[in-house]
Amino acid sequence: MIISHKHKDMQELTIGVDIGGTNAEFGIVTPEGDILCDSRIKTKDFPTPESFVDAGVECIHTMLADNRDKFTLANIKGMGVGAPNGNYHTGCIEYAPNLPWEGNVPLSQMFSEKLGIPVALTNDANAATIGEKIYGVTKEMNDFIMITLGTGVGSGIVANGNLIYGHDGMAGELGHMIMVRDENGRKCGCGRRGCLETYCSATGVAMTAREMLQNTNIQSELRNKSPKDIEALDVSVAASRGDKLALDVFQFTGEMLGKACADFATFSNPEAFIFFGGLARAGDLLMKHIEESFNKNAMPIFRHKAKFMISGLMNRNAGILGASAVVKAEF
Repeated sequence: MIISHKHKDMQELTIGVDIGGTNAEFGIVTPEGDILCDSRIKTKDFPTPESFVDAGVECIHTMLADNRDKFTLANIKGMGVGAPNGNYHTGCIEYAPNLPWEGNVPLSQMFSEKLGIPVALTNDANAATIGEKIYGVTKEMNDFIMITLGTGVGSGIVANGNLIYGHDGMAGELGHMIMVRDENGRKCGCGRRGCLETYCSATGVAMTAREMLQNTNIQSELRNKSPKDIEALDVSVAASRGDKLALDVFQFTGEMLGKACADFATFSNPEAFIFFGGLARAGDLLMKHIEESFNKNAMPIFRHKAKFMISGLMNRNAGILGASAVVKAEF
């Protein structure tokens, strides 16, 4: 049973929920960005949204019960949720291809009715962007673009201090800018060909490595693995050891990202591009090529002005922090 009175010595807390295709992570966060406790459930264990929400509520109640001497539900200001295809305006997850639920899922409303607290939902990359603004390296910036390099390529755009959602909440899908405009462009999960995501995600990096192994005679430690087993991490490790082919993969990837950023600069003139995700951990192996390519391909008025930075949330639970930051920004 949850104690209902509010602990006067505890500041208002937030709940952050990061929903992925495999796991959903829940955490209770202080205003300063400290995660007091966290837990997770397996997303795919719940074939219906209703069963997922019930399990999520139970997860939250367990965290509260385990910490009832420190805080209660009355200390919770609200809950933020970051999810694939999350629509900030509607509070719905809309046709997310990597989640087990079909159609529009009014997840914000479902959680709010069960918990009795305000719940805000947004796209997972937008949540990461808000988290970076509040807790990361962009606290003093009002114009920046966040690019998440994971299984896909996500992004969030902040202009004049505001996250850009667009008229129906789905703005900022920069990972689906078409970079290769012919029939040879890689097929994307969105149904089109040649999207940035198909080249510059972790999946895309592994695919580039396989293509280079097949189409060149460059010696590489990656040839010791079956091509189908090569992952982006293998490429990163090989590149860190000076492997020529792996270094070429990162150069190709960085150059394409730099060209894309050169185009992105034309519509929001950002002070910085912030990179988050596993590929960003490659550091200068990737970042130097992005910046060089940007300055080569950008319009003269934008060259040598933008910063290229690694996220300040890389070594923290960015998913929970980003989702909790949505509450801080909204309520």
